[in-house]
Amino acid sequence: MLAATKHVGLDIEAPGITKGPIEMPSLPKPLTLEEKKYMLAVERGDLAYCRRMIQRAHRRGSININCVDPLGRGALTLAIDGENLEMLEVLVVMGVRTKDALLHAINVEFVEAVELLLEYEELVHKEGEPYSWENVDWNISMFTPDITPLILAAHRNNYEILKILLDRGATLPMPHDIKCGCEECLRDSNEDSLRHSMSRVNEYRALASPSLIALSSNDPILTAFQLSWELRNLAFAEPECKTEYWELRRQCQKFAVDLLHQSRSSQELAIILNHDPESPSYEDGEHMKLARLELAINYKQKKFVAHPNIQQLLAALWYEGLPGFRRKPMVQKCLDVSQVALLFPFYCMLYMVAPNTATGKLMRKPFMKFLIHASSYLFFLLILILVSQHAEVQVTLLFGTETMKTALQEQLLKQRGNSPTFLEWVVVIYVLGFIWEETMEISREGMRCYLRNMWNFIDFTRNSLYVGTTLLRVAAYVQQCREISKDPATAYIPREQWDDFDPQLVAEGLFAAANVFSALKLVHLFSINPHLGPLQISLGRMVIDIVKFFFIYSLVLFAFACGLNQLLGYFADLERVRCYHLPGGIPDWENNGDACMKWRRFGNLFESSQSLFWASFGGVGIDSFELTGIKTYTRFWGLLMFGSYSVINVIVLLNLLIAMMSNSYAMITEHSDIEWKFARTRLWLSYFEESATLPPPFNIFPTPKHIMKLLGMRKEDKLRRMSTRHCSVNYLYQVRILVCWTNTLSIHHRDERKERQEKERDYRYTAVMRSLVWRYVSTMHRQAEDNPVTEDDINEVKTEVSAMKCQLLEVLGKNGMDISCADSKEIDDHGQEDAHVGATSHEGLPSGSCDRRRGAGPTQGATSGERGLSGKVPAYCQAGRHQLIRSQVGGGRARSMPGVSTSGQQV
Repeated sequence: MLAATKHVGLDIEAPGITKGPIEMPSLPKPLTLEEKKYMLAVERGDLAYCRRMIQRAHRRGSININCVDPLGRGALTLAIDGENLEMLEVLVVMGVRTKDALLHAINVEFVEAVELLLEYEELVHKEGEPYSWENVDWNISMFTPDITPLILAAHRNNYEILKILLDRGATLPMPHDIKCGCEECLRDSNEDSLRHSMSRVNEYRALASPSLIALSSNDPILTAFQLSWELRNLAFAEPECKTEYWELRRQCQKFAVDLLHQSRSSQELAIILNHDPESPSYEDGEHMKLARLELAINYKQKKFVAHPNIQQLLAALWYEGLPGFRRKPMVQKCLDVSQVALLFPFYCMLYMVAPNTATGKLMRKPFMKFLIHASSYLFFLLILILVSQHAEVQVTLLFGTETMKTALQEQLLKQRGNSPTFLEWVVVIYVLGFIWEETMEISREGMRCYLRNMWNFIDFTRNSLYVGTTLLRVAAYVQQCREISKDPATAYIPREQWDDFDPQLVAEGLFAAANVFSALKLVHLFSINPHLGPLQISLGRMVIDIVKFFFIYSLVLFAFACGLNQLLGYFADLERVRCYHLPGGIPDWENNGDACMKWRRFGNLFESSQSLFWASFGGVGIDSFELTGIKTYTRFWGLLMFGSYSVINVIVLLNLLIAMMSNSYAMITEHSDIEWKFARTRLWLSYFEESATLPPPFNIFPTPKHIMKLLGMRKEDKLRRMSTRHCSVNYLYQVRILVCWTNTLSIHHRDERKERQEKERDYRYTAVMRSLVWRYVSTMHRQAEDNPVTEDDINEVKTEVSAMKCQLLEVLGKNGMDISCADSKEIDDHGQEDAHVGATSHEGLPSGSCDRRRGAGPTQGATSGERGLSGKVPAYCQAGRHQLIRSQVGGGRARSMPGVSTSGQQV
């Protein structure tokens, strides 16, 4: 048995590891027979026997009242595990050292024991000295050094214990940023990187406690959002603890959803979702800005956004102005939508002329605004289809006059120097409207919010391609007109004789790519549909999988392309010579067409990469290796490399991609409703905002509304400048002085009104938050009471029955009853259970799994009365005796406990 501490001569020099000698832990000593009886009496709740043993120990020193069993459990720990408050009071008052008993009481959620031990700590603690739970051997302690009572209570998420600790002044330091370079963080990381990382995890696990957030935050929902986002960033910054951080993030998200679930009226929900510390409070009937909901979307609180309470409110706002639309038959809905889609130009022109009419006000409603914008975009796609199909040519051939057909034939022959057609001018006007729409969105929301929406990247790419197309068409028109002015015959050069990178050809390529992005925007518009929306979410997730797969795929492809190009490059060059043997370097497709095809397969690194890529889709066969002059050995190695590539990329990696996509689809299917509602809400919010009512291209035309607004702003600026000039120059005149005072008073009243609105806003929101927190705590308490009976509850009842038996025997003995038979049976029981209390190995370690420790069951209100204690008791216990021995210790005085947290920001 090693009782003394020994030093082992092993110095650690690696960075991030504790340097210095490693200490041998001080393991428990074997228990004597009397100590075994003492520990067993504590476990069974025999108050009288324990009291006599402790008194005898104070007089004679026969036993060590602070002894521990082979599992490291002392008398206080056994009493706490059995939730025996009376036994705990006796042990504390009679001088048993508490050590980390407070942490054990918090760990098993024994509220009365926590109150008792906190009051005892206030009595005995001296300023500047460590607390009792800090005076332990951390090598064998159950808890790590960074665990404080408040952190442990937050880990257990016990509302009562947390409130007790916070009322007594306990604080929790805010963790430093993971990239913090302060002296303290650098020192801790260099000394022990593992402990530094685990300490951060423990601190964030405490901060993520729903009960701690509810008790310490004035805005629990905002705190849960911010902490959830911070934990997300930590999961990416510290992948070693990613699982723990993601679990804590889900816990914060669930807490926000549980609070939202407690809302009971539309008014409470509106106050929550419209709360903005920078804006006035929301009043019934006002336009909902939904600032808190936008914040939830920015923090990716998908379950919060998809909650039925929020979705019901959003649906009511979405169909505002169209009463009964959702209850109409499907056929009637389609007819109404088709009517708006066909007549959208007339609606837009009417709004431009008279925006304040009934129809104009209806167009500002979210659903109508969506229909108008979607109809305009569908019309734009129709124009693109007509442009790509050369509709003007077809119409002229079908319905044009002979003169028009003759002019058309002349124009078709003259392929260079042509000006844009009418439909192409319509596309240009639409593009200007799109650019203006995106510009206004950036100015309204800011660049950061604009970049958070991935669909804005598609819009930006589409607009950029159209702008590039327009510029290249202008450059091509200028270049071709200059060439035609020098030689009119150049206007009739056919396309097959143009330069490969002619500006008009490049512009047509960009225009085709822009049309693809324009059509893809339909996917975003159809995300509002409950059937197509989840498919759009699945498509987006699969695109991410394809990007991940393509990275590995490209590495393998590049590796084999390098090898095949080096191996077959010489023979591919021979094929190229056969192809271009005609004078002037013209390819001989008629006689050597096969050589013209084969030399491109492995002529250079780029061509080799292309060949291997299309080989994945069956575009390249083994006949491509039949090159001029190739040797059998070289051909064999080429085919072997090509076969290896096919096995790796075509069979293995492509099947891996299929598995990844299947897994993503399965994950999306499990959460399809939440993912779809979150995406739909983002789309809805874009139409709830006070954005442009008119869609492109109508938004670029000036309207009377904009003209009047512009004139009103100029008039207001002019009056403000006149008022300022009068106040600063002509202040000697009485009228001007009155004007100045009037302006000053109006500013003062405006400030007072603003301050009053801020107080009202904070009061209403705080009142709603307190109601939600109270309902949440009550619900959690009721759910805890409804838990079924567990083994811990049975063990607790057994302990109470045993303690009651011992107390009954004591009372009967004091009243002259003969209890010798019961005493002898007790002694026999003690002897039979000695093996459990004191079984040890030769080195003092537990010899077997004989742990009978009781877990933490639901908190039970134990009762105890004051009992007279006799014998030798320490002086400090005598002084605080009457304060400690009570059934409810919550009336003790509160004291700030710097030992819980010596520094840092308070929660």
